[in-house]
Amino acid sequence: MSRVAVLGATGFVGRAVMEALQREAHEVVALRAPRLAPMAQDMADAFIRTSRFRQMLATELDDVDAVINAAGDPRATVVEGEAKALVAANGVLPGLIASVVTELPKQPRLVHVSSASVQGNAPVLDDRPARLDDSFSAYSRSKVIGELLVLKHCPEAIVYRPPGVHAADRNVTQAVARLARSPLSSVAKPASSPTAQALLFNVADAIAFLGTTTLTPPSIVLHPSENLTTGGLLTALGGRTPRELPRWAAHTVLLGLTRAERAAPRLAGHRRRLEMLWFGQAQASSWLTVAEWIPPADMDAWQDLGLQLAGTPTGKRRRPRTADRPLRHEVTSRSAGRTKDPG
Repeated sequence: MSRVAVLGATGFVGRAVMEALQREAHEVVALRAPRLAPMAQDMADAFIRTSRFRQMLATELDDVDAVINAAGDPRATVVEGEAKALVAANGVLPGLIASVVTELPKQPRLVHVSSASVQGNAPVLDDRPARLDDSFSAYSRSKVIGELLVLKHCPEAIVYRPPGVHAADRNVTQAVARLARSPLSSVAKPASSPTAQALLFNVADAIAFLGTTTLTPPSIVLHPSENLTTGGLLTALGGRTPRELPRWAAHTVLLGLTRAERAAPRLAGHRRRLEMLWFGQAQASSWLTVAEWIPPADMDAWQDLGLQLAGTPTGKRRRPRTADRPLRHEVTSRSAGRTKDPG
């Protein structure tokens, strides 16, 4: 059993991480992360050195075996003038936490929850270091800043990158499910393209594993593929097979949105979500797979999520309206539970 501090314990990911740790009988220290005033990136180093929150964090994080930073601002779309708030919450705060952790007598393991959005429009998500040039929005840039500052101040930290995270109480998931149930449900050909999406239950379990395993994870860990396709995602959440659009038509729409971003930067997040739904994104292999971590929720959980959002009892799982390619043929079911740490 480990004693694990979770910063951002009341948030979307933080709550789920606490539950995952408690299922494994770890002692959890739930902490609220300090709220920082909006600031520019060039203020980060000076703030981290002199912040009045340093002593408070040092006291709260004393005598723990691991620190999980699940705090941050999740807004993928912001209005002009709010970018500095994202920099503070997603960039400077992680750097501050990392700096404090390195000075603690016990030197706990630090797991920083980042985002696959740091790699922007890369055709394949992997574990390469983040670069500011790869960011595509204010949110994406703030997450890149967070990774850079964490590894700068605590080189031994573990940066974990989940892709799009879904759960019943997330607005984005609810919107995707509504679209998936509607006649507008569509993907770019072919519907078999991989897409980087993950269930919150699996993400939280992976974070708990990284924080408590006796193995030594690398500095950057990508969430493994959950074997979803663009068509399979919408079919699971909507119970119907989406239409397949010609790729040229989908590209034309996205090109128009990209041009519109110049006048309205907040469109970047919406454009990226549509791009992921239509075209998907591939994922490289993950250290978690090498470590024999197994996602506890399989494809049935995706279908149950769709039924829950549609108000249908999960015990009455229905087949997609077009059943020429059942979901279970698209995605191999994984056994429940995760492999214990071989160490």
